[in-house]
Order: sequence, then structure tokens, then C-alpha cells
Amino acid sequence: MKFLPGNRMLYSVMSGLMLILTVWGCGSSETKTDTKPATEPAQTAEPAKPIPASTKQTVLFFGNSLAAGYGVEPSQAFPALIGEKIDSAGLNYTVVNAGLSGETTAGGKSRIGWVLRQPVAVFVLELGGNDGLRGLPLSATRQNLQAIMDTVRRKSPQATIVLAGMQIPPNLGTDYTREFRELFKELADKNKAILIPFLLENVGGIPKLNQADGIHPNPAGHKIVAENVWTVIKPILK
Repeated sequence: MKFLPGNRMLYSVMSGLMLILTVWGCGSSETKTDTKPATEPAQTAEPAKPIPASTKQTVLFFGNSLAAGYGVEPSQAFPALIGEKIDSAGLNYTVVNAGLSGETTAGGKSRIGWVLRQPVAVFVLELGGNDGLRGLPLSATRQNLQAIMDTVRRKSPQATIVLAGMQIPPNLGTDYTREFRELFKELADKNKAILIPFLLENVGGIPKLNQADGIHPNPAGHKIVAENVWTVIKPILK
């Protein structure tokens, strides 16, 4: 087919116009295909609103097998029972149990820094019983308990410290037994801590409230221990 010069120009323009329409049409189809998936997932994958951080303050139990609930279910140990009382009272606190069976005051001193990774509102210190039962030097027990409280003051300055008093049988002599009992009140007074006079009040030495070893409370015993603790800490939970 022959074209005159004028026709040649018309052909060129028409060809270019057809090419633009073809590319635009193809591009339009691809854009719709790409846009739709890009739009819909953006709606379904919209980031969730951040969950507000818990406003509950922490009550930390730092102790030995008594706090850990040796020989009973974790839910039967007195820290868990305190947690139930807190929930029932509608108080804005959560309980953390950092009890470790066999723990001495020296062991507590070595791990307190690791345990206090987050600030606490109430720190319940329940250590010393194993020191007394093993006849460890009471000077070391004092120093270790003091070091633990010093760490709490440094890491959680606003925390209320509650010190659980303990007593031991007179097997190691009356002087050792008396000094052991009195050191808890001395430390509580020195550090302006709140004292639980005797954690195992109305439980220690009563067979029906203890396990076969005569040392660790059974579930019924833990309920009484929880009452001993609750009487002291309830007034400070705001």
C-alpha cells in the first residue's frame, strides 16, 4: 500500500495515538489489580491500638520454702491466698511470688538484684528461717537481711518493706533462740519496715496444721499464715 507524504504523517500520528491508548489501557488494568490488594490488606492489617500498660502495683514475696509453698499446690501457698484476698477486695495490686525452697539470707542477698528488675510497691521479706535452723551465725543473718533491704531501697525507693518475723525451736540454746527472734524487730525498727511479729503464729508446732516434717504448713496452715500476713499488709494497700 502506498502513502503520500501527507498520508505518511497521518499514519505516524495515528500509530502513536494507538500505542499510547494501548499502553494506557494495559497500565490501567495493572494499576487496578495492584491497587486493590494494596488497599484491602492495608485495612485488614491496620496496626492494633497499643494495649495500655497495666496500672496494677506489685506486691513481691521474697522468701524460702514457706513462701514457695513447699509440699502444697502453688495456689494453696499463702502468697497466692493473699492474691485472692487482694482481688476480692478490688485492690489495684498483683502478687509476685519469688519464694525459693532452701533459700538462706545469703542466697537471697545474691539474687535480690536480679529479682528486682521491675519496681515494686510492697516488698515482703520472708527469709532467715533456714539460717536459724542451721545454726548459722546471727551476725551474718543480720548483715544479709540488711543488704537485701538496702537493695530494695535503692531499686524501689518508694516500696514499703514488710519483714516477716520468725522463731525457731530452742535446740541451739536459749540465747541463740532469743537473739534470733529479736533480730527481726531490731531490723524492722532500724529500717522503718513493717513487722509481721511471727509469720507462723497459731501454726508453728501444731501438728494438724503442718506437714509430716513438722516445719512446713499444710493447706490449712497456709490459710492461717495468709491471715497473719493479711492483717499486717491490708492497711498499707491503697
